[in-house]
Amino acid sequence: MNSAWLLAHEGSIRLGAFVSVLIVVALIERRWPARSDAGGARRTLTNASLVVIGSLLLRVAFPVLAVGLASRVHAQAGGLFGALHWPATLEIVLAIVLLDLAIYWQHRLFHVIPVLWRMHRVHHCDVAFDVTTGVRFHPFEIAASMALKLALVALLGPDPVAVIAFELLLSLGSLITHGNYAFSTAIDRRIRWLLVTPSMHRIHHSVRREETDSNYGFHLSIWDRLFASYRAQPHSPEREMAIGLDAFREPSAQRLPALLAQPFKPQR
Repeated sequence: MNSAWLLAHEGSIRLGAFVSVLIVVALIERRWPARSDAGGARRTLTNASLVVIGSLLLRVAFPVLAVGLASRVHAQAGGLFGALHWPATLEIVLAIVLLDLAIYWQHRLFHVIPVLWRMHRVHHCDVAFDVTTGVRFHPFEIAASMALKLALVALLGPDPVAVIAFELLLSLGSLITHGNYAFSTAIDRRIRWLLVTPSMHRIHHSVRREETDSNYGFHLSIWDRLFASYRAQPHSPEREMAIGLDAFREPSAQRLPALLAQPFKPQR
């Protein structure tokens, strides 16, 4: 499969993979739920609406997105990788790892910097945890994340195949790690040495501040271990652990207009 074909069919590949994984995870969590969280149809529609609005904002705000910029920079041998002339396979793997590291630190900053947290807490104030939580991001956060990716792509000059792969990992991984299912304790422990699991990420959605401010990784769990943000278990049993933010538990705070207004509210 050559890069020209991937670039030509990038949109179809990403959409097909996204819908497929969304359906599979939804079926798994319906059959083997890890928790009895009751989201409801209104919540599902609200979460879906956020990602649609965010996607539309990207199209309006950015004349070129990450893959398109990568194609331009790479064609001109620009950026760090353009200067190094490393083998394509090594470049692709390293670019994915560096982008994953950048997303880890972006996530931490979104928890530390107040103006960024006010955007990111839309994701955290969800009172249930399932596959739709994986698309529940404020449009401003989606735009800010894209701006960071564009800056990184311009700096690194990675092969566009690496950016396609990373974008796929980012969107599909968000669905997988937010799924309301769990591996057995033994399997989960083994997977966690390399990858983030739903049980590991679920702790990050706890109402307890010290748990919310842990387990920031998206794909690779090594960043949390390396930078001392890893938490193995929640304070409460996983099935009983409260999800969300205490300040935004009322039904009125979960409606779409209220979520869109979140960045303008000062509460933690």
